[in-house]
Amino acid sequence: MKFATVQAGDETLYGIVTEEGFTALSPHFPQWSTLRDVIAADGLHILAQAANAHPVTHSTESFTYQIPVPNPEKIICVGVNFPDRNAEYKDGVEAPPNPSLFIRFPRSFTGHDQPLIRPPETPQLDYEGEIVIVIGKAGRRIPADTAYDHIAAISLSNEGTLRDWVRHAKFNVTQGKNWDQSGAIGPWLVPFTAAAQLDDIRLTTRVNGELRQEDRTARMIFSIRQQIAYISTFTTLVPGDIIITGTPTGAGARFDPPRFLKPGDVVEVEAEGIGILRNTVRDET
Repeated sequence: MKFATVQAGDETLYGIVTEEGFTALSPHFPQWSTLRDVIAADGLHILAQAANAHPVTHSTESFTYQIPVPNPEKIICVGVNFPDRNAEYKDGVEAPPNPSLFIRFPRSFTGHDQPLIRPPETPQLDYEGEIVIVIGKAGRRIPADTAYDHIAAISLSNEGTLRDWVRHAKFNVTQGKNWDQSGAIGPWLVPFTAAAQLDDIRLTTRVNGELRQEDRTARMIFSIRQQIAYISTFTTLVPGDIIITGTPTGAGARFDPPRFLKPGDVVEVEAEGIGILRNTVRDET
C-alpha cells in the first residue's frame, strides 16, 4: 500500500496511489487533517481497509505530489553514514563513535516529479539519495532492539545540498541544507511491518539515467536502529517525525571536476520495496 499527499486543483488530499491513479481518502476521515494525524492515531491500517471500499478519484495526470508528511515536528538528517562516504573526506579519521546530525525544514523539500530549485546565489546544487523513516510511536531513550517498533512507514529522499553553502561557517551545515525546494521526499509512504524492509535493501541514485550512487543499508555505519536509539536520547521522537538516514558515496561534489545538477537534469532515487523518487531541476525564477 502506498499512501501519498497530493495537490489536486486547489485541494490538498491524502489517500492511496495505485497503477490506476489516486484514491482520495481524506474526505472520509475529517478527524485527520493530514497523514501526520493519521500516523499519530495509528490509522494507516484503517486507511488501507477503507481503500478497498472506494474507487479511484483522480487520474494520474490530474494531481501533483507533495511531501507525504506535510508538517512534521522534526526532520533530522544523518550525515556520513556509509563507509565509502567517510573515506571521501580523506582525513585519515576512522568512523566517529556517534552519528553526525543536522536539521532540515519542511519548506526545503518538494514532492515527487517536482523540480528541485537551483538558486541564483550558487550553481552547486548536489544530490544525495537516502532512505526515510517516519516515526509512528513516540518515545524517549528508545533501546535499539525495540527501535523498529517506533516506525510507522518508510519513504525516500533526495537530500539536495548547496555544497559551497555548507562550508560558509566552521561548525554547521544548516545554510547549505535548507534552501527552499532544494530536496525532495516521496513519492509516498510504505507502511513498515517487517525488519526485512530496512535491514539490507539496495539504494541507488541515477542522474539522467547514469548510476551515481549505490549501496545497501546493511553497510550503514550507524544502523537505523542505532539512529533511533541515539536521537531519542536527547529528544523525544513523536509521530510524524522524519529521520533521513544517510547517503552513499557518489554525490556530484566527489567527481573531478564536480558534477553538480543543472536545469533539465532528472534525478531518480530508488530503493527496493519503496519505489522511485524522481525530480527534475530548474533555476529559481
